[in-house]
Amino acid sequence: MNIAHLKYAVEVEKTASITKAAENLFMGQPNLSRGIKELEETLGVKIFKRTSKGIVPTPQGEEFLGYAKSILAQIEEMESLYKPEKNNKLKFSISVPRASYIADAFSKFVREADMSKEIEFSFKETNAMRAIRNVVQENYGLAIVRYQTIFESFFTNMLRDKGMKSENIWEFEYQLLISKNDPLSQKDIVDIEDLSGYIEICHGDPFVPSLPMSDIKKAEMDENVTKRVYVYSRGSQLDLLATVPHTYMWVSPTDVEQLERYELVLKPCRGNKHRVYRDILTSKKEYKYTAVDKQFIEKLYEERDLLSAKFGTPHAE
Repeated sequence: MNIAHLKYAVEVEKTASITKAAENLFMGQPNLSRGIKELEETLGVKIFKRTSKGIVPTPQGEEFLGYAKSILAQIEEMESLYKPEKNNKLKFSISVPRASYIADAFSKFVREADMSKEIEFSFKETNAMRAIRNVVQENYGLAIVRYQTIFESFFTNMLRDKGMKSENIWEFEYQLLISKNDPLSQKDIVDIEDLSGYIEICHGDPFVPSLPMSDIKKAEMDENVTKRVYVYSRGSQLDLLATVPHTYMWVSPTDVEQLERYELVLKPCRGNKHRVYRDILTSKKEYKYTAVDKQFIEKLYEERDLLSAKFGTPHAE
């Protein structure tokens, strides 16, 4: 087994195709197939299997690929460390919850990037478990994980078991987001009963694997709501709220400019469940923040502090 074999396997997983992977690696398909076979024989496990959707990893293959990506990332990091004169690329990767203050921080971070260099940034909006998996298995540098504080012990233990470190960013309660053209926008305080008959827009992937999905939905969602639209894109949720009458969503504090852009308003709601959320920044314990990471984190805290001062939600220390 050598570094080339690791690169072969990672590329096959990425493309789900021997043919496409061979093209990307600028090598012949028979040579790539032979390389994968040699790797499997060396390991004594089957890494890939053929399905109707293409070539996909086996369970043992997924585990191996996680190690392979980690090794390749460390090699790349070591090369860039000792050959700085050849390092003309800014690299940054993070998985985050769908939140306006995080997206705004990323936008400002990109705007201020050094345009004289190559840029390779990855910004993935997803749920907490996928964000953690992206750090552990997909070699993302950072993740922001959001969870209800009632699940704190679960996440604290899981991050410890996975060899990850974390720091608190912010703690807050969700607020009611509605169109400024909705009649409820005229009220100073919305009563939970006012939302009867309305459509709740919510993210479709809350996930705490130690609990049954029924318990997760009970903790995250009001069981009395009978109309819901599940979305996975932050842009889609804002479009729905702005254009579909009688819709609402529970969100973290949101920037005024974004509210005005979509003609939306935040309202306090009386009678809603008291649900407190926490955002934490996490990475592998051995991971050292790069200069680029630090630039993003600085923008993140700036956006948090601006909204924290406006909404009176002090950040966690």
